[in-house]
Amino acid sequence: MSAIYEEPGEGEPNEPVKVLITLHEGMDAMDVVGPLEVFSWAQHDKQNPATKAFRILFAAEDELTTTAQGATFQAHMTFAEAMKRLQDIDVLVIPGGGTEAILKAKGQPLPLIKQFAEVQKKNPARERTLMSVCTGSMFLAEGGILAGLSATTHPDYITKLEILCSNVAMRDMADRCDVTEQRYVVNNLRFDLGEDEESNPYIMSRKEYKEHKRRKSSAGGPPSPIEERSNGGRPSGGRKGSMSWKAANTRRESVLKRSNLRLGGLRVITTGGVTAGIDGALYMVGALVSDDAADEVARVMCHKWVKGMVVDGTDV
Repeated sequence: MSAIYEEPGEGEPNEPVKVLITLHEGMDAMDVVGPLEVFSWAQHDKQNPATKAFRILFAAEDELTTTAQGATFQAHMTFAEAMKRLQDIDVLVIPGGGTEAILKAKGQPLPLIKQFAEVQKKNPARERTLMSVCTGSMFLAEGGILAGLSATTHPDYITKLEILCSNVAMRDMADRCDVTEQRYVVNNLRFDLGEDEESNPYIMSRKEYKEHKRRKSSAGGPPSPIEERSNGGRPSGGRKGSMSWKAANTRRESVLKRSNLRLGGLRVITTGGVTAGIDGALYMVGALVSDDAADEVARVMCHKWVKGMVVDGTDV
């Protein structure tokens, strides 16, 4: 399968962000197609198709993988090949559906997920993101990735994720995961989005997190600060987008800060059910390219971007 895989030349202008999407038997097709569509449309310049912002690759056990809906996807590489290439991957996307058999067998993509996190911890010089769609969060939970973070999944599987995270925390003697029902949840966001926490809409402070939990448990209460921000609340003076992403991979202080974050600064995103993967991917376009690029993708796809919750960790 590697014969159809070719790396773009190093140093190319606007070198694309490399996205690897895993495939497994019985997965939900939309969990793959949603993010694929978003990343495929994203451009640095909407007038110039040559400025595509992402390069998407598929990894699977076999060359052909069949979804729960009967559609078949062709992989660019095997999982064994992908394990060797993780150093060069910027975003790893894990779809859901058909999770039970894999969790029981401890099969792929579980080893790939763990290895990706290890790569980031050993080499925090590069900004990387791990994103699950729908019940793909179960794989992250089983691998211990969600310890001390916040996470979400398909609404029908919230309780199952809570139980799995609790069992894993006891197994690993690790911090708990706060499971919440959201469109998507982002942990370990880029720390240099804003110079101070008060003006940065992408950080939920510990005080705000406690208030969010209090209000969440009170029926009919007002929206939490993060919910107000997600619905167009106070503006950000922070930096984000392609220039900031490049700087985050080159500035010495950025690397040092990232190395002190949980998982070596690995950004961890879990999304809710099926189409929520589109919203999570749009967040990634906004963070790595620009908000304008994300809005343009949503426009082309005739999709209303529903924002999620972004935190800097819930280790409180």
